[in-house]
Amino acid sequence: MTTPRDLLMVAMDTAPVRAVERGDLALALAAAEAIDLLTARAIALDGERLVPGYRPALTDRLLDEAASSVVQQPPYEPIGEWLWRRGRGLSEAYLAALEADGQLTRQRHRRWLLLRTDEVVLVDTPARREAAHRWSSGEPVLTALAAAAGIGAERPDEERPDEAPDAMDDDVTTVITALEDAVQELAAERQRRDRRRDDAAVDNVRRGY
Repeated sequence: MTTPRDLLMVAMDTAPVRAVERGDLALALAAAEAIDLLTARAIALDGERLVPGYRPALTDRLLDEAASSVVQQPPYEPIGEWLWRRGRGLSEAYLAALEADGQLTRQRHRRWLLLRTDEVVLVDTPARREAAHRWSSGEPVLTALAAAAGIGAERPDEERPDEAPDAMDDDVTTVITALEDAVQELAAERQRRDRRRDDAAVDNVRRGY
């Protein structure tokens, strides 16, 4: 399994504790891809810019797509811009990939006799248990990605792993920092959108609507 898939499984397993913003999760999945590609030397960082690596054979289709999406010619793309571009629709892509691999299934529920809805749930597989182990052991990279996306933020203190030593190298730290900046920017945009909606509602009340 890959870090993005592990992250998505952790997000799905912790969803009853705290709802995760889809945009935050998509950005975190893109950051997880970047970290796996750095580990595989499929990409490298020149300062804060992504540069293509030697393109090893990647068995994971989505990771291979991520490597292919890196700008191949200078001036190379800043990691923050790549996260925004790569993150579009990424949550749905990984959900579809997990379903295709038999890692999750759909349970049909009947509501009001006529309306049927499908709920995706994780299957108990070795991959899911491996992701859970990374999470419960406080593995630094997965923990940092999850924290940036707001996953597990409301975990009871007694269930939190002990503080993990800083085992991340400079490149991984750069990716995590770019992710945190992007998530903060997205949160600010949500606040601006909410204010505009509230202002519009007040204006409608004043006009008698």
